Amino acid sequence: MSDFWAGYISGAIGIIIGNPLDVIKVRLQAGNRTDASTTSHLSRFEKTSSLVRGAAAPILGYGALNAILFVAYNRTLKSMDTSITDLTSPEGVSLHKIWVAGAAGGLASWTISSPTEFIKCRAQLDCRPGVSSWTVAKDIYHNRGWRGLYYGGAITGARDAIGYGFYFWSYELCKRLMTTEDETSHQAALKVLFCGGIAGIVTWGSVFPLDMVKTRLQAQTIHDNVGEPATEGRSLLGRPRHSLNSFQIAREVYRAEGVHAFYRGLGICSIRAFIVNAVQWAAYEWLMKAFSGPGIAHGVPAEGGI
Repeated sequence: MSDFWAGYISGAIGIIIGNPLDVIKVRLQAGNRTDASTTSHLSRFEKTSSLVRGAAAPILGYGALNAILFVAYNRTLKSMDTSITDLTSPEGVSLHKIWVAGAAGGLASWTISSPTEFIKCRAQLDCRPGVSSWTVAKDIYHNRGWRGLYYGGAITGARDAIGYGFYFWSYELCKRLMTTEDETSHQAALKVLFCGGIAGIVTWGSVFPLDMVKTRLQAQTIHDNVGEPATEGRSLLGRPRHSLNSFQIAREVYRAEGVHAFYRGLGICSIRAFIVNAVQWAAYEWLMKAFSGPGIAHGVPAEGGI
C-alpha cells in the first residue's frame, strides 16, 4: 500500500502547486469566451480566487487518480517483469515495457480523471460569481445526470493512456541517462527533480492537441449552467448551440485557427508541468522510502506478501 499513499499525497501536492497555471492553460485552450476575451481574463485575473478556481475537485480527485495510476503502473510492470526488486528504479527493464505499464496506469486512472477533468475545466471557465467545483458538479448532474460526469471520457482516456505511457518512459530514460557510479545523495535528489520536470514536459508535449480538443469539447457544455444562457444562442466555439464531437471540433479548429491553435497554452503548460512533476516525483520517491519498512523494496512486497 506504500505506493498507493505515496501516489495519493504526491498527487494532491502537485495540484496545489500547479492549479494557478492550469487555470491559465485551460482558458488559453478554450479560445473565445461568451462573456469576454481570454486575453482580458489573463491580463486582470479577475481576483485572486480565480487562480484557485476548480482546485477542490482535482485536489480530492487527483490524489486518488495518482494513487491508482502508480499502483496500476507498478503492478503492470511487475507482472511483465518479475525480476524487478525496486519499482522506483527498475534497472534492466526495457523502456517499451515501462511505456506499456504507464499506459495501463493511465487507463486505470480514467475512472477518476474523466469526471475530475470535466468538473475542473467547467469550473475554470465559469465566470459566475462564487462558482465552485461543487456548484459545477451539481449543474452537470442536474442537466446530464451521473453519466454526464463522463462527458468527453473517450478523448480523456486516450490522452491519459498515451500521456502516462510517455510520462513513465521519459522519467526512467532521463534517470538512466543521468545516473553515474559515484552519485552523491545531493546529486540523486537533483536528478529526481530534473527528470520529474522533464517527464512532465514530454508528457504534455505528446498529448497537448488531444488535451486542447478535450477542453473545447467540455467547454461546449458551459451553456448548461442554470441561469447562464449562451450569448445569442451560440456556444464557446461561436457556432449555433449544438454539441460537436471530438473529430468535428478538431476539424473546425484547424479550419478557423490553424495548427498553432492545437498548441496554444503549451508554453505555460510546460512551465507548470516542470514545476509540478519535479515536486511530485520527489515527493513520491521520498514517501516511498519513508513508508517502506523492513523487507519491502519501495512498494514491492516481501516474498509471501500480497
